[in-house]
Amino acid sequence: MAVEIIKRVILSEKGAKLSALNQYLLEVDTKATKPQIRQAVEEKFGVHVLAVRTANMKGGLRTIRGTRRQVVESTWKRAIVEVKAGERIEML
Repeated sequence: MAVEIIKRVILSEKGAKLSALNQYLLEVDTKATKPQIRQAVEEKFGVHVLAVRTANMKGGLRTIRGTRRQVVESTWKRAIVEVKAGERIEML
């Protein structure tokens, strides 16, 4: 179940700043609810989740560099998961 809900841990500057606050960015399934995300993170990473915040990230048009072509990106869902102090989610 956790495999289908959690797609990947997002490694970015914002994610690095949040990890100092015991919060982690995850890309999750667009139909996943907060309780499902909480359960999946606790099962997969073995941590205690304190809070889950979600946001639907709208896809859009991207111009391919050096060409006139445009590509449509799909919409995806992001979750910010706060874990108990002293616990970590291994990103790699």
